[in-house]
This record gives sequence, structure tokens and C-alpha cells, in this order.
Amino acid sequence: MQFSVILRIFGLLLMVFSLTMLPPILVGWLMGDPELAPFGWAGAILLGVGLVLWSPVRHARAVLRTRDGFLIVTLFWVVLSLAGALPFVFAEAVPASFTDAVFETASGLTTTGATVFIGLDAFPRSILFWRMELHWLGGMGIIVLAVAILPMLGVGGMQIYKAEAPGPIKDAKLEPRIAETAKLLWYTYLALTILCAIAFRFAGMDWFDAVGHSFSVLGTGGFSNHDSSLAFFDSPTIHYIAIFFMFLAGANFGLHFIAWRDATLQPYAEDSEFRFYTLLTVVSIGIVALSLFMYGTYPDAFDALRYAAFHVVSVMTSTGLIIGDHSVWPTFLPVFITLLVTSGGCSGSTGGGMKAIRFLLLLKQAIREINLLVHPRAHMPIKVNGQVVDEQIVKAVWGFFFIYASLFMVFMLGLMADGEDQVTAFSAVAATINNMGLGLGRVASNFAPLSDFSKWWLSLCMIMGRLELMTVLVLLTPAFWRK
Repeated sequence: MQFSVILRIFGLLLMVFSLTMLPPILVGWLMGDPELAPFGWAGAILLGVGLVLWSPVRHARAVLRTRDGFLIVTLFWVVLSLAGALPFVFAEAVPASFTDAVFETASGLTTTGATVFIGLDAFPRSILFWRMELHWLGGMGIIVLAVAILPMLGVGGMQIYKAEAPGPIKDAKLEPRIAETAKLLWYTYLALTILCAIAFRFAGMDWFDAVGHSFSVLGTGGFSNHDSSLAFFDSPTIHYIAIFFMFLAGANFGLHFIAWRDATLQPYAEDSEFRFYTLLTVVSIGIVALSLFMYGTYPDAFDALRYAAFHVVSVMTSTGLIIGDHSVWPTFLPVFITLLVTSGGCSGSTGGGMKAIRFLLLLKQAIREINLLVHPRAHMPIKVNGQVVDEQIVKAVWGFFFIYASLFMVFMLGLMADGEDQVTAFSAVAATINNMGLGLGRVASNFAPLSDFSKWWLSLCMIMGRLELMTVLVLLTPAFWRK
């Protein structure tokens, strides 16, 4: 393990992160917000700590290994969840304990959107902007953003990028160099965010809400500037705009870039994962809309379709914004909505969950196993995008699924041991490990009723879910620390 190089990179990243305190200061100053000092203090502390870490090892140079990247990524997400909580702790207008502040920050950076704050409409604008900014930064991944600038600082980034995105197609690149790939994804992410903000503004939001909610939508986060989320805006137009951009945010940003560069929709039609993601979304919307209409929850068919489409897309992409209380919907719908996040968005998106590509491979493998019962000697390769998938990838996906299910049970049992009922524990873990943020039972409205232990427990769950479990678990293996 190259600790001097890791320390140097860590110091640089902390100093870069300190700059993210400037936008809330600017927004607060422009809007006459008195809560500016917390961001100044937080930025100064981060800059100072980063400088102290970087200075002694500033001349350290070496090629990063993959396990160095795993350690940097995991530590950075943990430390940023602690450091990003400082403005909430320092702000007098925010009645938050340190535990609540860390939970809110981890939820923001991991784009989970589970909140413990109540009375958001009265919060200072700088604090509200900081919550949304956390979503935006975490959406594409702070590490991927850092990779785009680290080469200019003399630091390689491929290992960090691979640790950040350990999915089954992690090595597919738009350009040969990782820095160029990160920049292209960043430009696409930025362009869609701007378009979303403009659309919200023309639909009736003011600029503050339009920009903030575009951060939440494109980051598939779920935070809002209002306790009632997007239900605050009684506007079908705003709801449909959110549905459209949430769906885009749940798709592979590489597809968006290629489609824009070549001025064609063909990449979407040719991508197996996107087709599966779209089909699952449309079928789920149909089931929910029909149920809401037949049970009389929304007697108007168009209202039933709008509420169904919004909540299905919001949950499937792990965004977590709402326009109604789906926890009181009839029969199986609340659980069905919650389970949709298991599939999640596409690989290369800002969405959470297991990712649609893994879900698709699991489905294809299950169908193959059934067919092999009838034709045991048949050769039935699994194909994605017309190409045969390596059997090692299929095995890795099954391994991931086992780990996912096992950790889900561990986190759920931990909450139940802390006194939570089964519905609350199940939905809270589903909301956090998939970075979705919407729960049932005691966490249907927010996560404030939970104990401090449960909040720390779920903060760990959110970080592990954001890093797709393996990145954190590999640090616990003896082989990782052997020379």
C-alpha cells in the first residue's frame, strides 16, 4: 500500500472539496441570507486539513494500484460525509445534532434523499442550496469529477474510476483516457442539468427552486426545498418535466453523449440495458396506474397515470421525489413501488439499485437455467447488445446478488434489533442500500424518528450502496492488506 501517495491524493481532494463551500456563500449573499459563516468555517477547516495532509508528501509519485483506488474512494466518501456535515452543525438556524448532520450529508452525497430535517420551508437559502449541491456533486460521483482534474496535478486516475464504478461493464470507455471519459460524462451531466433548470423555470418555479430541483433530479437524489417535495408545486407540467429528466438521469450518460454527438437516437434502440430499463418502467407504470384507477384512488384516468408515472420513475431511478403519499395507496402498491428500486437505473447513470444490467443478466441466466432443464446438453450463451457475455461476468453478477441479499438482511436485522418494526426496517434498508430515500412505516415521511444508532447504521448502508458494496467489502478481506 502506497500510503504517502494516498495521503497526497487525499489532501488534494480535500482542498478541492473545500471550494464547494463557495456557491452556498454566494447564493446566501445574493439572497440576503445571514447563515454564511458556517460555510466559511467549514471551507477553511477542509482547506487547512487538506494542506496539512498534502504538504509533507507533496513530492510523492507512484503509479496507483487498484487497491489504492479502493481505499481512497471509500475513505473519501466517509470523510466527506463527516466534513460536509460541518455547515449543518455550525448553522444556528438548523436544529441538528452531529448524528443528524452526518446522516443528512451522507444521504445527500450518496444521492439517497432520506432526510431527518423538518420545516425545510423556513430554512436559510444557503443551507437549502448546500443540501441540493451535495446531490449534484454526488450524482456523477465526486471521484469521477476529481479524476478529470487529477491528471493536471500529476496523479493517475484509472484505478480510482474503477473503484467508483465496479459494475459489470466498468471498463467500457468512450475515449481511451479516463480523464477524457470523465470530462465527457461531466459535460453531458452539466448540459442536462442546465436544460432541466430552464424547463422548471419556464414551468413556474423561481430560479432558486428550479436550479435546486434540477440538482436533485439529475443527481437522482430526492431532496427538495419543501417538506412536501414536488407536491408543493401543484403543476402537472412541472411533474411531467421531472418525470422526463428523472428517466434520462436513470439511463447511461454514455448513451446520452453518443446520441448527442452523432445526432441520432439509434444508440438507445441498440442498447439492451436501456430497452430493458424502458420496458420495465412502462410495464410498472401501467400496473400502478391501472390499480390506482380501478381502486378509485384517483378517479380521473389522467391523474392516475401522472401519479403512477411520477412515483414509478422516481423510485426506479432511485430519485425519491414525491407528489403524493404512496405509503397509503391501496393493497400491494406501496410494497410494489418500494421493490422497483431493486432494479434501479442503468450502469453509467446517477441512479442506485442493483443496476438494470445486473437485473437483466440475472433474468437471462434464470431463463437459461430453466431451458437447460429441458435441453441439458444445449449450448445457450447469454447475449447483451448482440454480443456473448463472458461467463465470468455472469458468475460475478450472481456473486454480487448474493452479497446484496445478505447485506440487506444484516442491515434489516440490525434495525430490528434496535427496536424497529419489520415494515420500517425493511423499507428503510431498501431506501438506503439502493440510495432511493423513500420508506414506509415510521420512515414514510422522514427518518427523524429513528435512534442515533439506526441513523449511523443506515449512513453506512447508504455509503456501501453508493459504492456498490464490493468497494467497501474488499477492505475487510485479509488479502487486501497483504503485501
